[in-house]
Amino acid sequence: MQSIIRQNGHRPALPDFRNLGTILRILVAVNAGALLYALARESRPGGFFGELSTAVAVVEPYLFLVLAILWLASPRLLRLPYMTGIALVLLTTVLAGVILFEAQRRVLPAPSSASLLLWIVWALVAACVLLFYFQLRARALSPAIVEARLQALQARIRPHFLFNSINAVLSLVRKEPKRAEIALQDMADLFRVLMRDNRDLAPLKDELELCRQYLELEQLRLGERLKIDWNLKSMPGDALVPPLVLQPLLENAVYHGIEPSSEPGVVSVNVFLTRGEVHAILKNPYRKMGGRHHAGNKMALANVKERLALHFDAEASLDSRVTKDGYEVHIRLPYRTADPDAVDATQKAAAQTPVRSRRSGSETSRRASGVFAVQVGHG
Repeated sequence: MQSIIRQNGHRPALPDFRNLGTILRILVAVNAGALLYALARESRPGGFFGELSTAVAVVEPYLFLVLAILWLASPRLLRLPYMTGIALVLLTTVLAGVILFEAQRRVLPAPSSASLLLWIVWALVAACVLLFYFQLRARALSPAIVEARLQALQARIRPHFLFNSINAVLSLVRKEPKRAEIALQDMADLFRVLMRDNRDLAPLKDELELCRQYLELEQLRLGERLKIDWNLKSMPGDALVPPLVLQPLLENAVYHGIEPSSEPGVVSVNVFLTRGEVHAILKNPYRKMGGRHHAGNKMALANVKERLALHFDAEASLDSRVTKDGYEVHIRLPYRTADPDAVDATQKAAAQTPVRSRRSGSETSRRASGVFAVQVGHG
């Protein structure tokens, strides 16, 4: 029997040299190496600080020059075969050493060629060690257990949600067949996304469409008790995000914020772009006496936070807090887009998809029937 979790081998890839976590790890590792070098050369405090100053004076300009070149070249390096990328990183390390040597020779007493060769050898060793570390880290963060967690996250739509949705659709079949048909289309689209391979990043507009479908199905069951406030005017639809990064949080918002009360409640979705970062702020009512409905609120948060870290490292974050108006989850992640050619191809394919045109044509009828309320505001 074929395993549910694909056991394909890990494909090696260069680290993203524009990622804040990658840069911080390189800075810490190289400076720690300089510290150990100075300590090995001189253990006495007075001599140690002199050796450390000399090492830092050589290492820091060299390191920042290499990082600047790799930062500029990172998008192209990530598209190259792994071994080609490794060769270019090592070549960059050598060329940066030669450039600094020539610059120092013009403004300072020229260091010896032996000193240049020594520092380049040490730099190559450090580069190889760091590349090996990032490769090991990538392997450690993508074993079968992590993929199993992703599969579990995809299955987080509870069986009772499917059961209740089917019952809600059955209640509409005779009275409002058009609305029942739309609801069945939403269910088919929703579970099609949940069943596919969702390890790669996807456009934010697709994630929001999935969230719309989910919330519309919940509104069939909850009726006027669930109101949605969409604030998407400043949303960057082409931003790449981990699939199912918002839907589990909205499921939590409905389960913990709306279901425990018979009173109407508002779930707010605010997505916007600012200063090169995508922000998603989700709000829902919070009742202190929510009982068991608040007990499992951290599981989805932990899963989403882990997936953000796997994809974006230190550049993404998830914060949650109880406010005077309710419960708030704030996701921050870097604004990343696909290749422009790939974006154009995706948009053309979406424009030619019959399902899209069918849904857009039925949008007016859904709004008229009161399935959902949308308010558009600034991010």
